[in-house]
Formats: sequence, C-alpha cells, structure tokens
Amino acid sequence: MFEYQELEDALISFIKEKVEGKDVGVACSGGLDSGLVSAIAKEFANSVTLYSCGTKNAHDVMMTKDLSERLEIPMVHAKITKGDMHGLIREMIEIASQPDPFTISYEMPLLCVCKAAKEDIILTGQGADEYFMGCAKFVGASAEDYEVLKTASVERLLNVSVPCELKIAEHFNKTLYYPYLDISMTSLVEKIDPEVLRPKDMDSRKEVLRKIAIHLGYDFIAKRSKKSSQYGSGTTDLIRGIAKENNMMYAEYIASIRDEVTYGKIPLKRGSVINARIDPIVKEKAERILLQQGITPSEAIEDLYRKIIQENEDSL
Repeated sequence: MFEYQELEDALISFIKEKVEGKDVGVACSGGLDSGLVSAIAKEFANSVTLYSCGTKNAHDVMMTKDLSERLEIPMVHAKITKGDMHGLIREMIEIASQPDPFTISYEMPLLCVCKAAKEDIILTGQGADEYFMGCAKFVGASAEDYEVLKTASVERLLNVSVPCELKIAEHFNKTLYYPYLDISMTSLVEKIDPEVLRPKDMDSRKEVLRKIAIHLGYDFIAKRSKKSSQYGSGTTDLIRGIAKENNMMYAEYIASIRDEVTYGKIPLKRGSVINARIDPIVKEKAERILLQQGITPSEAIEDLYRKIIQENEDSL
C-alpha cells in the first residue's frame, strides 16, 4: 500500500467535494502545489481554468503556460505592468487593510487572479509550503530551529495571509478553497515524522507531496520548481524599480501609498526606513514575544535607538 494513501485520499476527497460539476478557477503558479490541485480538479469539475498573474515573461506565467498545455486546461494570463502597480497597491491597501510591504507583494497575484476570474470558485495551493516544508529556510535547519520556523510560518499563514486573502476574495465575490489547509490534511501531516518532512537539501523540499503527485501519475508535476509568488510573478521587481525611481526604499514606497490612502496625501514628515539582516531564528522568537506584548518591531527598534541616545548623550 502507498505510504501516503490516506493523505492522498483526503486531498482528492476535499477537492472533489468542492468542485464536482462546477466551473472553477485555480490561482496557479505552475508549480507543484497548484499544479497538483489543478490536475485533481480537472477529474471532477465541469471546467477548470488556470489563472496566472505576472509580467509578460514572468517565471510563474511561463510555468503555468507549460502546465496548461500538459494538462490540456485553458489558461488566462492576468498581466501586470509597471503602470499598474500604484493602482494595485492602493487597491490592496483599501480592500485588505494591509499596510505590510511583504504581504502586499506576496498577495498581489491573488488580487489580480480574483479580478480576472469569471468563476465564483477559486482553488489555491496556499499552505503547502508551510505544512510540507517548501520554503528554503527549512533546508538544513536543526530540529529545534525547524520547530520555531514551522510554528512561525504557520502562524503568519493563518493570522496574516489567509485573512488577507479572504478579504480580497470577498471583495470580488469569490469563494476561496484551500485543499492543503483543510483539517483532513493538516491533521494527517502532523502525524508524519518531522525528520521525513524536514528537507535536507533544496531538492527534498515537499518530498511527501511530490510522492503523492508521482503516485497519481503526474511525474512532471512532481519535478516542477517554484519561486515565491512575489518573485515568480515579477511584482517585487516592479515595485523595487518604481521605488528607486522615486528615490525611496521598497518599504518606504509602499508606506507612501498607504499614507496616500489613509490621509489623502503623503505627509511631509515620514519615518526613516531601516534595513537590517539578522538571524531568522532570533527574528522569529523576538517578534513572537513582541506580538504577545502588543509591540510592533518598529516600536521596539525606535525604543532601542532612544535608549542608545539616552545612555550616550554625553558623548554626542
């Protein structure tokens, strides 16, 4: 018997229940997660359309085009250009009340998919990276660090990403379904030995999901690579380019649009942006403590700077 048969059955059962006899869209990057969902949905839905958001030659668009041809499923390219970004960022902030630069960039493709989709039901591969260990940060992590990173990733997924996505979907009158986040899936994943899930190298990420794809006869899907949506779609590069043209940092440019939405204009006085690289484990542990205390990272950093000034004022 296939070692992950119960997990495979749960995935198929969920998708079948949600799409059988219906017209559905898939928010598709062309990678393993959305590719497997698309292939299974095709078996039960009345029709399936793949929606890929990105620039003209974006990685995700090219991957989805290839997947579309292999599965013989129609594809729609939700195109984004440099000229679209200001309006799309405004729209994201207005719809999802989301000022976080990373989240805006990461969720931009879903916004574009929901705008483009004709179907009321949208399937997404969200959650596979967090539960099946698809992120590069999991590679080679120690057992202790792995648990910290996994917990932090799932918390961000459930507390930030999913609520943001549901607001976007509701705005466009779409229903989002998350096959990899259903309790029937996550409860089974929790029973898998962490040593099996924890990737030893980049090629062993999401190994369990790849084995399911192979068992279902989709070897070509199992071998597919994927970039994070903000990079695979090209949104981050576009935003960085525009920010640079405006003599701003990435986060500063997003913040300027947030102020524009909130205040109707960009305030003359703005906070400074600090870019710092720190150990990811330290970052995750510290930010979880700050969250419990109701303190933002920006507030904590400003407080630290003020203390430095106070303790060293005589030397200034």
